[in-house]
Amino acid sequence: AQDYPLAERRPELVRGVRGKSLGDISVAGLASGAVSMEDLRITPDALRQQASIARDAGRAELADNFERAAEMATIPQDVIMSFYELLRPGRAKDKEQLIAAAERLRSEYDAPLIAAFVEEAADVYERRGLFRFRY
Repeated sequence: AQDYPLAERRPELVRGVRGKSLGDISVAGLASGAVSMEDLRITPDALRQQASIARDAGRAELADNFERAAEMATIPQDVIMSFYELLRPGRAKDKEQLIAAAERLRSEYDAPLIAAFVEEAADVYERRGLFRFRY
């Protein structure tokens, strides 16, 4: 927790996807093309570091969210949006559809925490009758 915020207290730990440090990122670098959007994206490591800080500070739920986010950081945006749409109440036709989505998260994206979250949602949706199309 004493390292929070990392960018100020431990900037040497903060690296972009392509390995650039915070010192490597500047407006001039953006203008010249030396820095790209990829360099500005948060990395799974940075999210895990944030999880560790949150856990040390006694904020377990926030830490869990950072750990799930670390898994999501490498999943393509269009895939995330398809899962998001599927998780909206009334969109999945049945529990099996969500269970299949969870298995895909595990097998294709090595995302067991997000998969467990989707499985938990499947159980809740089944209990609350949220599989029927509502619109």
